[in-house]
Amino acid sequence: MTGELSPIDKAKFVAAKRAANMVEDGMRVGLGTGSTAAWLVRCIGEMVRNEGLKIRGVPTSTRTAELARDVGIEVVSLDEAKWLDLTIDGADEFDSDLHLIKGGGGALLQEKIVATASDQMVVIADAAKEVDTLGSFPLPVEVIPFGWQTTQALLEETLVSMDVMGRSASLRMNGDVSFVTDEGNYILDLHLNRIANARQLALVLNQIPGVVENGLFIDICDTVIIGHGDGKVEVRDINEGTVEHDKLDFAESDNLFTDLVD
Repeated sequence: MTGELSPIDKAKFVAAKRAANMVEDGMRVGLGTGSTAAWLVRCIGEMVRNEGLKIRGVPTSTRTAELARDVGIEVVSLDEAKWLDLTIDGADEFDSDLHLIKGGGGALLQEKIVATASDQMVVIADAAKEVDTLGSFPLPVEVIPFGWQTTQALLEETLVSMDVMGRSASLRMNGDVSFVTDEGNYILDLHLNRIANARQLALVLNQIPGVVENGLFIDICDTVIIGHGDGKVEVRDINEGTVEHDKLDFAESDNLFTDLVD
């Protein structure tokens, strides 16, 4: 029941619920990956079942695809959809310019492809994800497995010339083995603490041999929806320069998410 959720989960839920209201019949919608995006998929699934909403969803990971199918959303590939009306996804960090760090869930490559193939990208997040300067959250970089240690050394060498506070990279693990993305790649997490010039860093990282993509999303997000534990929601549109405030009431009997595990 939503009444039993922690404040952080309530914040994620109201952000997701507010974003779901942006989805219209007939849309092609990119569905993000991660705990907040999972709330969104459930909210859209409720609209499909109860309101007859008809959309085509393009998931950004296999686990999002499985959840979307479970709740009744029609799932198609990006090649089938060709272009999207809207993508809604979470973020690990965002700043005042709506620049993002994403990839904590390991799906940054598909997330960036889907987001950039959309008319609009909306980020849903709890208030704790907002930062003055990006970098506290480790920056994920997807790399091919071949020669990954050489790629790691090149990354750390490159960071010496960047305006960052930390310069170490670590291989993401899944228990005792390397974490593997849906594309069969590895992820190196860069521990930077502070990124002074995110735009420059994003460009430089992608020039390193072995790097597939990095988790800096620059000039991609159009709107951020920030949820709070008391049900308040803030909607910031970077293009229109507007800020809206709303509040969503919790339905104590709503048990849609009792079986949702982050």
